[in-house]
Amino acid sequence: MTEPSATALPGTAPAPPARLEPDAIGVAQDTVIGMATSAPAAVVAITLASLAATANYGGGPVLLISAIPMLIIANAYRRLNMWNANSGASFEWVGRSINPYLGFLTGWLMIAGYVLGTLSGVEVLGPSVLAVFGSSADSKWANVAIATAVGLVMLVIAVAGIRITARTQVGMAVVEYTILVGISIWGLVYVLGHHAGTVPVTSGWFSPTGIGGQGDLVGGFLIAVFAYSGWDGTIYVNEEVKHRRVNPGRAALIAVALLAILYTLAQVGLQGVVSAKNLQDNSADAMVYVAQSLGGSGWAKVMALALALSVIATVGTGIVVGARIIYGMASYRTLPEFLSNVSSRFRTPAAASVLFGVVVIALAWVYLLATSVQNAFTYVVDLTGLLFAIFYVLTAIASMVYYRRRVVSSAWDAFTLGLLPLASAVFLVWMVVKSLMGAQGPERWSMVGIVVAGLLLMLIARFGLKSWFFQIQRESDPGPVPASTR
Repeated sequence: MTEPSATALPGTAPAPPARLEPDAIGVAQDTVIGMATSAPAAVVAITLASLAATANYGGGPVLLISAIPMLIIANAYRRLNMWNANSGASFEWVGRSINPYLGFLTGWLMIAGYVLGTLSGVEVLGPSVLAVFGSSADSKWANVAIATAVGLVMLVIAVAGIRITARTQVGMAVVEYTILVGISIWGLVYVLGHHAGTVPVTSGWFSPTGIGGQGDLVGGFLIAVFAYSGWDGTIYVNEEVKHRRVNPGRAALIAVALLAILYTLAQVGLQGVVSAKNLQDNSADAMVYVAQSLGGSGWAKVMALALALSVIATVGTGIVVGARIIYGMASYRTLPEFLSNVSSRFRTPAAASVLFGVVVIALAWVYLLATSVQNAFTYVVDLTGLLFAIFYVLTAIASMVYYRRRVVSSAWDAFTLGLLPLASAVFLVWMVVKSLMGAQGPERWSMVGIVVAGLLLMLIARFGLKSWFFQIQRESDPGPVPASTR
């Protein structure tokens, strides 16, 4: 069967042959990869208490509202992928439509975001695995051993092929999401039953400013934007998805929609099970504490299992999608060319996968063992959501620039390809600015350091590696074909 065109967009160039394994996975498996990259259970564990406090129990509406710009940005990814389906994605889209230097910086922010996003699970991985077996989480070396073992296993799976990666992700997702949804519904029923110690559902739960209008709307949006980051993982495996131009974009939209449902259900279902004070006092392990309050230590271990699977899954998808971004950039020699090598046996970017996996494992060792630098690591990891927001903005702008002739051709295109992406980009820029204004000095300097490192790597790519990417001419969609020429 031949691949359908990008809904026959005029001017769409033929897709180059894929060097990775083509037609290996379908849209459902790709959707799971995008959701796993966001790590639903782990995100709920991290944000449950903070969002309840920040939004004053209005976290449900905040999450639903925040899903709207995410869906619009996902649609921008979908449209750009219809133009050019490659694993470098925004790196190439921004570079080809706006400017190659900005494209390189976009790619660097993507790599940095995925390295830090994958690393952010390290803090809860060891304790959640040990909690399943009822062991103490105090041992540094036990946490290091677990992080290393998980990293190596998921690296081997990533190198072995996208098919086994997808099957592994689907298996873990079924267990993780079943537990998360089941306990969330249980929690909501428990709260609606007016059990002692619960926080009663009021009209404030259905307002983005929370109970009594006392919620911090900006702070709530910041947490929600962080929660959604990672759904774009569906796009970076596009060369291996059936109908590579169409299905990855569909998977991105489905992933965002399902994440919105999961996050809203979990937040509304779990935030009121215990008192506000007890929830905040146990914010570090809020989900496990809530599960224990519902059903005792046995159910606490079940929730810990969901949390462990969530982190393991995001480590796996982090290696997979991070390696493909590196592979896509190296294909243009903006990174060392050996990183674009593809395993003849497994049809995966083995060198890029090994590099990404080893870097994450090494950073995990430093984070877990060197207490003197843990605060510095925490500052950097806290920037993960901002990095994702920035390259989401750049991708939305690239979509508007590439399709600019369509934007002025009709009211509908002006709305869907112009106004909506612009409004979403403005919303995310507002979030970034507000976050940086409220950030501590070390966090701001960490962001500066990431940008400076990207600029240095760009100079190396341009003058050291002599990449031809920087000579690429800008491209744009030619716009609708006049009726007279059809």
